[in-house]
Amino acid sequence: MIAAHHQIIVCTLCKSADGQSRPGEALVEHLRSELDTHTGHLSYEVRGIGCMAGCGHPCTVAFRAPDKAQYLFGDICPDKNFADLIDFALMYHQLDDGWSKASQRPNGLYNKTLARIPAHL
Repeated sequence: MIAAHHQIIVCTLCKSADGQSRPGEALVEHLRSELDTHTGHLSYEVRGIGCMAGCGHPCTVAFRAPDKAQYLFGDICPDKNFADLIDFALMYHQLDDGWSKASQRPNGLYNKTLARIPAHL
């Protein structure tokens, strides 16, 4: 098992598609609960942050770990994409360098990648 400390970071200021709610806080809690309950063997810290400057693509979610590529996903619909985020968390945890092609990511995230930042240049 990979010993790196993994993080999922969710923007808590992004508004939902209807412009009425901010689903980030609820998404943080839902991700924490799901990862703790069903994948407790994985070392994920899930936290919210006030803004990740992805305002044009709300709701934004980032994945990062030391010495791994980092990802920023946008246009996340917590109801529709929740399972995709969990599937990506499972996959990302297993990747030594974090690098994945769009075609390897869950279908619901295929067109939602805003950035993939290499761990090392």
